[in-house]
Amino acid sequence: MTGLLPKDQIFIRKLTEITQANMGNENFDAKELASKFGISLYNLSRRLYEITNKTVNQFIRETRLLKALEMLQNEEVTASEVAYKVGFGSPSYFNTCFHEFFGYPPGKAKKGDFDNTEKINSIQSTEKKEPKGHAWRILILISSGVLFLVVLSYLISHLFLKNSSADASKLVKIPEKSVAILPFKNLSDSTINQYFIDGVMEDILTNLSRVHDLKVISRTSTEQFRETKMSASQIGKKLNVNYIVEGSGQKYGNAFRLRVQLIETSTDKHIWAESYEGELKETKDIFKIQSQVAQAIAAELKATITPEEIQLIETVHTTNLKAYYFYLKGKDEINKYRSDFKNKQALKRAEEMFNNALENDSTFARAYVGLADVYMSRHVYESYYSETYLDSVLILADRALSYDNNLAEAYYARADYYTQNGEIEQALKEYDKALEYNPNYWEAYSTVGWKICFLDYDHMDFVKGLEYLQKAVSINHGREMPDLLRRLGEAYANFAGVPEKAVNCFQEAFKLDGDTVTYLRRLANMETASGNYAGGVNLYKKCYAIDSNKIEITSQLASNYELLGEYAEALKYVKKIEARLEDLPQLFYSANRWIGYVYWQEGYHEEAERRFNVQKKLSEESIKAGRFYSIDANYDLAALYNFMGDKEKAYENLRIVAKIHACPIWLINLIKNDPFFNSMRNEPEFRKIVKELDSKYLSEHERVVKWLEERQTKSELSLF
Repeated sequence: MTGLLPKDQIFIRKLTEITQANMGNENFDAKELASKFGISLYNLSRRLYEITNKTVNQFIRETRLLKALEMLQNEEVTASEVAYKVGFGSPSYFNTCFHEFFGYPPGKAKKGDFDNTEKINSIQSTEKKEPKGHAWRILILISSGVLFLVVLSYLISHLFLKNSSADASKLVKIPEKSVAILPFKNLSDSTINQYFIDGVMEDILTNLSRVHDLKVISRTSTEQFRETKMSASQIGKKLNVNYIVEGSGQKYGNAFRLRVQLIETSTDKHIWAESYEGELKETKDIFKIQSQVAQAIAAELKATITPEEIQLIETVHTTNLKAYYFYLKGKDEINKYRSDFKNKQALKRAEEMFNNALENDSTFARAYVGLADVYMSRHVYESYYSETYLDSVLILADRALSYDNNLAEAYYARADYYTQNGEIEQALKEYDKALEYNPNYWEAYSTVGWKICFLDYDHMDFVKGLEYLQKAVSINHGREMPDLLRRLGEAYANFAGVPEKAVNCFQEAFKLDGDTVTYLRRLANMETASGNYAGGVNLYKKCYAIDSNKIEITSQLASNYELLGEYAEALKYVKKIEARLEDLPQLFYSANRWIGYVYWQEGYHEEAERRFNVQKKLSEESIKAGRFYSIDANYDLAALYNFMGDKEKAYENLRIVAKIHACPIWLINLIKNDPFFNSMRNEPEFRKIVKELDSKYLSEHERVVKWLEERQTKSELSLF
């Protein structure tokens, strides 16, 4: 292997020998390789990536394919025989992977018509990176290295595509009592009843989610299997669960029939099944069936159910059948909106259905929560500075809780309201309540993990945030999973300063959705956060070459050029975003400050002052309103006041910034390089503030590293 130091050659050679010795074992994976090598998976992943820019799973798969090529060219064997010998459980899948990776099917490998030298060299050869002083600097990428990583990731994404969900789900060991409820089949003659069948399935899922002793995968995770022909074992591997629930239902008028079965994924064995039928004269008839199904499944899984959980499961949410039907239709429309946020008509129909439900039952708590969801979706940005910001959400959530004070969704709606209004202590209490009544509430884990632990400067807790984000990823394997993985990656790289973990997350997200621009943007953000603005420009330019219409890419290019002091180049991109800036929600107007600076440096002083005044007004309004992102406003004001020569007010705002609980890596690197502070950079108080923030970053970074090592020792992490 050219380009490697001797000790690295020995390291790679030993990994290759272990992998080849276990070639026929389909289940041989990263964790087992680390065990046989005698090293923790975390340390193995870190060192292998430092040397080769590859994850452990990528290394194993490439080694299998290279061995397969060698066998096909030198032995009298069929492609099917080779597939099993190198650890592929399916010959057809092996054929697909081989063809995609080498560019031709395995059947043509013997003919010698193809030159594999370049492909093999690209796998086996890489340049050893120079050692760096800090862990996060190991991953600073030069332009050619970035291009190689992108191409390799694209190839590997195709190679891993069929197993990507299973790989990404290995954040934790598979819990013994883990279950996924697949979409129920509508066997009615009319498709109109689909909303009803879906509602029954979702309520059974919600009931099971209330049991603390169970891990229940989210509905959005299982929606992808609505028309699937995959076996239970295949679905189980993709969702990282030991059991799945299948069901079907029929509804003719008020007559209703439901069949449900529980399947063990490791054996494809049906371990429980039951049929329910009757006439729906009252809502308690359907709620009773849903409760019975949930409790029967929990009993089969030997899950402990507390009396309080049984009471929650057996709750009759409305006694009005018509109101219940309207509510289910509203939920169906909300789900349509969540799958396509441009579908404003679905949001409008949802509002109409929830109002219809309340016209038939004014005490129906879940319908009030449905309306709160509609109003949060509609007004979260448009009334950001309003004195009555999202008050309708709080009023509706409170009304819901006045009728049902055990409703997790209502506590979540209230928590969202308090979060957006900067009342974090109260928000945390509400999120805790939501998780108390639904311990499988992935949205709550995601929101607390990201918004509060990483974005609220007074409550930053990187370890808790990572734990919550990983919990969200372990529950949700649906359409939101790529974004959850990217959010987890951003937490590792841009806040905690652990980029090697972030890259794994970004690659897994890329395998799931194949979004090259988003993948490159996350790598670019990582470079910018680490203070490598030239590396950020390199990657953002690649994004821009693919899609020049995304204002986020254009604005990041401009700001990175500004931080590099290349103002003429920055101005080119500033002018491209000017016309579109006003279309963005006011929340994103923080760009005005650095846009103004670029104008100032290029001699457009009048335009610069206009931008500075806009920034100052928006920052002051944000602080006055006590909104969630107020600390960013303090930073912007400090920068502006210093630039305008008012150091007293600049330091006044900087002292507020310095009081933050923890400091993310992006902020400490920004304040060290921000040109707005050039005139005070060597002053004792400024240096003291920077030193204080640096200390807070290092303290939290070390906590995260220690936490990762402890989890690795306990074998709680399998991939990330």
